[in-house]
Amino acid sequence: MADTDVLDVPDDNTQVSARKKALLLGRVIGLASEDDYRPSSASIAERAEHRQRKQLSQHQSNLENIFALALNYTPSDVTGVELDPDWRYQFFQMAEQIHNRKMQDLWARILASEIVNPGNFSLRTLAVLKQLTLREAQIFEKALGMSVKINTEPRFKLLSGYRVNGGITQYFRKHNQTNFGLSQFGLPYSNILTLVDAGILHKSEFETGLLNRNEEIQLALCHANINLKPKGQHLLFTYYRFTTVGDELCQLIQAKNELDFIGAIKAMLTKDFVVNG
Repeated sequence: MADTDVLDVPDDNTQVSARKKALLLGRVIGLASEDDYRPSSASIAERAEHRQRKQLSQHQSNLENIFALALNYTPSDVTGVELDPDWRYQFFQMAEQIHNRKMQDLWARILASEIVNPGNFSLRTLAVLKQLTLREAQIFEKALGMSVKINTEPRFKLLSGYRVNGGITQYFRKHNQTNFGLSQFGLPYSNILTLVDAGILHKSEFETGLLNRNEEIQLALCHANINLKPKGQHLLFTYYRFTTVGDELCQLIQAKNELDFIGAIKAMLTKDFVVNG
């Protein structure tokens, strides 16, 4: 067996060939020469042992990165608590396999949060987060930036539109449903399904109750508010609902408001709502 020459491929290898990309994987499974280690002169058992050492070293590095980040999020002016031993064990078992720096930051914030105020993140949520890819996390961040809390409700809703339900005016309208067109703002239905498959969103759309035309409604986004007052009696919102796991993860994601989306829905809402903010 010949040594796999992959160490001379630069780390910034975005433009290298597919074959060299494949060869780089040799580092992961112990097929690359390193210092005094030569895979061609090692037995398969020795290569397995070398791979395990590399894996354990990477896992240790992952945990140390997460721990260092968690220290930055842990305040010194509040009382901490002892973590549940089972939760702590499962956390470190899963966290050691998180390699991406941005995802490590999420795990660090979970650890810091639990030390200060335990019980916000279940083991089920950790299991979902462990399976979450960076792309899925970015889709989640996008969806959260387009989500709202209605009045004093604690949970975010991803509004998809509103409709007229009942009343004589519905017979004089060409369309009773107004869709916000999430796909036009970078959240196509395929992304909705991605979040459904990840266990973050429920698949079915939900509806609010009929909105009271005599009461003002506040839509609270991540960093903005929209105040509404229905012009009629028979309006309701349609929305996608986050799962329990999704609700817990909403505490972690630092989403930014999608300003184009906010401007567009405000314009659409003016047909049937008095809009402020």
